[in-house]
Amino acid sequence: MKILRAGEEGFDQYLSEVTGRLGREGADLEGEVRSILEDVRQRGDRALIHYTWLFDRVRVELSGLQVKRGEVKEAYRRVPSDFLSTLEKAARRIRNFHRRQRQKPASRLPSPARSERGIRLGQMTQPLEKVGIYVPGGKASYPSTVLMAAIPARVAGVQQIFITTPPRKEGIDPAVLIAADMAGVDKIYQIGGVQAIAALAYGTASIPKVDKIVGPGNRYVATAKRLVYGIVDIDMVAGPSEIVVIADGKTPPAFVAADLISQAEHDEMALAVLITTSETFGREVSKELDRQLASLKRKKIASLSLGRRGAILVVKGLDQALEVANRIAPEHLELGVMNPVRLLKRVKHAGAVFLGRYTPEAIGDYLAGPNHILPTAGTARFSSPLGVEDFLKKTNLISFSLEALRRFEKDVKRFADHEGLEGHYRAVQIRMKKK
Repeated sequence: MKILRAGEEGFDQYLSEVTGRLGREGADLEGEVRSILEDVRQRGDRALIHYTWLFDRVRVELSGLQVKRGEVKEAYRRVPSDFLSTLEKAARRIRNFHRRQRQKPASRLPSPARSERGIRLGQMTQPLEKVGIYVPGGKASYPSTVLMAAIPARVAGVQQIFITTPPRKEGIDPAVLIAADMAGVDKIYQIGGVQAIAALAYGTASIPKVDKIVGPGNRYVATAKRLVYGIVDIDMVAGPSEIVVIADGKTPPAFVAADLISQAEHDEMALAVLITTSETFGREVSKELDRQLASLKRKKIASLSLGRRGAILVVKGLDQALEVANRIAPEHLELGVMNPVRLLKRVKHAGAVFLGRYTPEAIGDYLAGPNHILPTAGTARFSSPLGVEDFLKKTNLISFSLEALRRFEKDVKRFADHEGLEGHYRAVQIRMKKK
């Protein structure tokens, strides 16, 4: 990883490139992605089968797009019992955390306030009907993502939950099937990439159109989600993984290096950044990275990520470290300092914050409980982690009596006259003549 010092050439240029990543992500892919989306919209299942062979080199028959119930039952016999226990523990912790977010659906209009005679105003909260979850499966398998996406949807009361995940020649990872079963998923489809997003957005003969698509994916998937937004809702444009570690030199270099690698191993486009007040410490972390990478199974992916996009940024103090981190607005932010809570109030933009040397980002990915589907590419400036509220929609409720409407007649007329919308006032005026 390159070492860049605040105030020297290259530091600001790197930050500019990193903070501008949102505008660039997927721009070069749009033409290709649009073509696939449109093809699936036009040809439906035939296009899905075509692209599955083209991109995944797996031949899937029409009857095999949906995973059969028997395959899910068989999966329980193929996963070690200790890992089954771990999946159950993770599901329980994720469910308990998200139950605390749950709102009670309300449909009753409240009684009017004394000063609002004849007026009742309220809001109705309802769960979405159909949700599609994209579960990545190209370079790795992610049962944890199934739990993180499906459990809050089920807690919210979503009626139907569907999963799409890329097929593999040896079949879908049985742990993914088990996680889907534990989380209450209704149907699982062996389809991945842009074609899966298209199927969920437009619907095909085999795959129903949904109201919302959630879940992370590669650049192609993220671009596809962005392009179908408006036809369906999406959670966020969740792109390559990101981590920023702020370290004051007191945390062991091995800890920091391991945490940077934990995100770099996801994808060649992942972003892993160390911000430190000590250049000596930064160099120790760099040596530790080389040592740990040597024995990593996904060494090639992690090395490409760290070499292309990673950096060790040396700053003049923790105040500047927080300024830089807020500018990056990372998916994951680790505060590897002696008193992390004291720094927390200065964190403005991050998808999730991990406090202290014994809270690695990896625990948040699997078992802590809070959701690991987080805003990336700087969108933590304005968006939030996936949660129960993402699967709820609200409807405003308004009720006026004739006498209440009469009290507002002149005000409506003034607005309508100013905006040149005569029909708006007429819709009130005509009621004034009715008894």
